[in-house]
Amino acid sequence: MALVTVEPTRSDVAIARAVARNTNHRTEKLARGLTWGADEKILLALAATAWLATRVKGEPLRRAGNHALLVTVAATLLPHAMKPLFDQTRPDRRTVLGHVHGVSFSGKRDDAFPSGHALHMGALASAAGTMPAGPRRAAYAVAIGLSLTRIVVLAHWASDVLAGFLLGAFLERALRLWTGYPLVTSGKENDHAGPRTRKVVHGARQSSPGARQGRSPQH
Repeated sequence: MALVTVEPTRSDVAIARAVARNTNHRTEKLARGLTWGADEKILLALAATAWLATRVKGEPLRRAGNHALLVTVAATLLPHAMKPLFDQTRPDRRTVLGHVHGVSFSGKRDDAFPSGHALHMGALASAAGTMPAGPRRAAYAVAIGLSLTRIVVLAHWASDVLAGFLLGAFLERALRLWTGYPLVTSGKENDHAGPRTRKVVHGARQSSPGARQGRSPQH
């Protein structure tokens, strides 16, 4: 028996009921297909492939490959370690209307907390913080969108998804201390360094005339 029994909040129940009332077979089929994008087996395969590809690259890419693989493995193991400690019935086991509208069962009955899919996506979103603006926004959109599919298929309550997402982000940031993955992009570093450098140079130029004026005349 689990150590902690987690009950859904009122907001969780309201959201799950709204999904059960408004979903249909087509929506559920699409959401269930999309949710595979956050499946741990697929992500592990992608991370391992990326790690192998970066072995012949430069040091920064090798470091990124190490980080991606370690985070993916850790994000896979952590939910499996937590689920035996927490019991929470999945919303798809507490609704009849949803099944009438096409919702199928997901995983074990009492393994709702936390969402492993959302945990992976939270780690992805956190790691994307080092990317340029365009790819970063795209990664955020993918991570949030795939996390929300877990609510649409009634595999998790909304709070399970939020908890998993935040836990994944925290995990990724913590593992940076081990892997040396950069905390900021080089572009940001240059943006911060540029004004200071220009200020110092400009100040040096301003001080030169004063220094020359302070010199005593030579006879």
